[in-house]
Amino acid sequence: MEKKGTVYFFTGLAGAGKTTVGGLFYRRLKEKKPDAILVDGDLSRTWAGYSTEDGKVLQEDRYTTEARKAGAFACFQGCKYYAEQGHDMVVCSIAMYTEVRAWNRENIENYREVYLKVTHETLYKRDQKKLYSSKAKNVVGVDLPWDEPGHSSIVIQNDGGETPEEIVDRLIRFFGLE
Repeated sequence: MEKKGTVYFFTGLAGAGKTTVGGLFYRRLKEKKPDAILVDGDLSRTWAGYSTEDGKVLQEDRYTTEARKAGAFACFQGCKYYAEQGHDMVVCSIAMYTEVRAWNRENIENYREVYLKVTHETLYKRDQKKLYSSKAKNVVGVDLPWDEPGHSSIVIQNDGGETPEEIVDRLIRFFGLE
């Protein structure tokens, strides 16, 4: 029987470094495991049927609580499918609900959760998507609540004390991937 893959889930608020750190981690992982797959949070909306490959929105209500949960569950059900076939998955997404992360822990055999935690001051300073400075609505952690992860495999305070490369080096060691 083929060895199951691992799902490495990078979570945190917008601007926490999920895509940067997760992307670097993926590139390092892919050197050892060429079949590894990277999933960006925006892709999960495509998996859930909320947009097409070219980004066309199919449903305008894709940011409701129900739509967000459906997208997160669809993403992780897909990851479970590929992990069961031996692929390592690196997922970079908010997945803001305890219910989704609990499902992952219960249903994905090799599930690892990396919580990139940052202060609100850091989020407002980084603000590369202009979510915090534009007074945009429906921003997770601002006007939308989120369930802060409480059972992560590792919590990384990502306020600039380490470079993304240093964080990835630490994660490689932590997960025994040297």
